[in-house]
Amino acid sequence: MAVDPICQMQVDESSMIRAERAGETFYFCCEHCRRKFLQQHADARATGKPLPDAGAPPQLVSLGGLSMSQPDAGAPANDAAHGGCCHGGGHGDSGHAATSRARKSSAKYFCPMCEGVESDRPADCPKCGMALEPTGVQPTATTVFTCPMHPEIEQDEPGACPICGMDLEPKTIAAEEADSPELRDMTRRFAISAVFTVPLLILAMGPMVGLPIGRWINHETAGWLQLFLATPVVLWAGWPFFERGGRSLVTRNLNMFTLIAIGTGVAYLFSFAVLLFPNALPPSLREAGGHPPLYFEAAAVIITLVLLGQVLEIRARRRTGQAIRELMSLAPPTARLVRDGDEREVPLAAVQVGDTLRIRPGDKIPVDGQVTDGGSSVEEAMLTGEPLPVEKRPGDSLIAGTVNQTGSMLMRAERIGQDTVLARIVSLVADAQRSRAPIQRLA
Repeated sequence: MAVDPICQMQVDESSMIRAERAGETFYFCCEHCRRKFLQQHADARATGKPLPDAGAPPQLVSLGGLSMSQPDAGAPANDAAHGGCCHGGGHGDSGHAATSRARKSSAKYFCPMCEGVESDRPADCPKCGMALEPTGVQPTATTVFTCPMHPEIEQDEPGACPICGMDLEPKTIAAEEADSPELRDMTRRFAISAVFTVPLLILAMGPMVGLPIGRWINHETAGWLQLFLATPVVLWAGWPFFERGGRSLVTRNLNMFTLIAIGTGVAYLFSFAVLLFPNALPPSLREAGGHPPLYFEAAAVIITLVLLGQVLEIRARRRTGQAIRELMSLAPPTARLVRDGDEREVPLAAVQVGDTLRIRPGDKIPVDGQVTDGGSSVEEAMLTGEPLPVEKRPGDSLIAGTVNQTGSMLMRAERIGQDTVLARIVSLVADAQRSRAPIQRLA
């Protein structure tokens, strides 16, 4: 085996990537290292400066999608753009760089002893020489969105339920609470609509509670002022309801938003029409004093109250999601992997079935499994509700999320990821959140 003079990787001498200088043959792991080597010799001849030390540590070591960062303060700026050398960098080729990034993001093998070393195929770690191990990384799952009231409705992108008009929610709950655009939008619409609706309600209903509105402004001016206050509430704050109501008419799935859209829309359009053409109404349909009736405040109040209901409903659903996230947080993010007498803390996603894990005093059990060595007492209150710890000896089962007490033990991983008891509990709670009681079918 030869050594690449640029990145110090071992290279098979049968490699076709080579160069000869001063009667000596040099072998390279990739074309980028060969070009860098030739450029260094060309620069040395042109400037008379000595060649760089071939034994200097590289910026990046990689092999077929395998990459390991090694900072080098003296590296040129263009090498940083390449990622140093080998396949981990771009080699000055944007297409190659994009392919390399795609490989790294879907890496299937990693080194349990050297953090950051990954590969998309079996290989040896260039740092410690250990054989890389499979990570068990699953293909990226498509986020499925469903309706909280109609779980049978599912689609791959956000939208509104074609039956009830509610915004769809992701079926899977993220470990960290994300910002809710729907809650933010509805809260803003409610706040602005309330600012316009309160004075509109006083203007329209003030005379009924003894306010002398008629002595302050005449009826015609009051009507145009009501139009001015109601328009942003109906046409902007209430626009999502008109969209959902219109969609329900198209799909013939009449729902609450159908009633809201028709009721507020008719009230607003009727009031606007009689305000423009007050003599169009027969005298029998006019109010006392001969004025046409206006319903701007009814449309605005309905929309404002529905917006308030939407805000409260979304907040309630988010609180349920927070409870699920608290369940998910019971599982630790890392585990202590034991292999060949060495212990190393690895991400929970790197644990495979059959791995041996060290459980120290106070640690949470990372996955479901069985005690293989040692013993301790484990608090299983999250599962059974019992406050007293349960003694565990070799052969006893362990459940992810439970808490080890004072002893230290080794366990064998038997169920990981979505197969653990904790993951199934989270899944059942999430399903219950989206399910409907039978009585709701009558609504």
